[in-house]
Amino acid sequence: MTALVDTASAAPKTVAPTRPLPNNIGRLQPLARKIVGPLFRALFDVTVEGIENVPKSGPAVMCPNHLSVIDSFVLPAVLPRGIMYVGKAEYLDDWKTAKLFPAIGMIPIDRRGGDHATAALDTARSVLASGGLFGIYPEGTRSRSGNLHKGHTGAARLAIETGAPIVPVGLLGTLDIQPPDQALPKFFTKATVKIGKPIDVTRYSDRIGDRAVYRELIDEVMFEIQALTGQEYDHTYAGAKKADPAKTATAAVAASTPAAEATIKRKSSADVLKTRPLVLTS
Repeated sequence: MTALVDTASAAPKTVAPTRPLPNNIGRLQPLARKIVGPLFRALFDVTVEGIENVPKSGPAVMCPNHLSVIDSFVLPAVLPRGIMYVGKAEYLDDWKTAKLFPAIGMIPIDRRGGDHATAALDTARSVLASGGLFGIYPEGTRSRSGNLHKGHTGAARLAIETGAPIVPVGLLGTLDIQPPDQALPKFFTKATVKIGKPIDVTRYSDRIGDRAVYRELIDEVMFEIQALTGQEYDHTYAGAKKADPAKTATAAVAASTPAAEATIKRKSSADVLKTRPLVLTS
């Protein structure tokens, strides 16, 4: 699971069409739930809290925090229903996962966003329109610091467009099961899955296309996830590169020297205010 980058303009108020679910997506999930699910629960000591908050029927967008690669197996293994979810398209480049991951429910997404992510968005709408569970990591990628990061608005957009409630999920201990860059998980390690109460999005049904509303809703979701996990909140996107303070200070000093000022190309206000395409990535 990963984040969907929101590139919708604020003007349109119509919902984009759904895309039929490809035949290879999820075809092995019923078998996996019967065999892999019980095996997974036997190999790992996973406690589940709030399972009653998973809707017994109808669509829902499941939004967990993301700490480990094992997260994408933990949540499906404990849910009482099948779930489709997005995962990075790079998995299709590896022969070990190219057919397996889609077969157990992964919808590949090109994380460059924009038109590249359109197919995944349309397929996600199809899952929700058919009354299924759809999983997405609002952080977009794993948190390397262990903190909870700012959420992307794709989950909020999908929920508002389809009317599906958002279910916040807190995953704890999965980082102990499989830390970053560790090839194999540690068996019999404890983890906890906390499932929060569904967030009703129907109050926003007349605000489709409103980016401010998408941001407001996903911030609410991240607040609920934080309440479940107790993680420290980092108001930056996971994976975003932070500026080096020392390099920033050096650059600022260099730019302030007379020699540097002579070589800096000045821009007029007309240059700065030129209309440019707006692409929203948060």
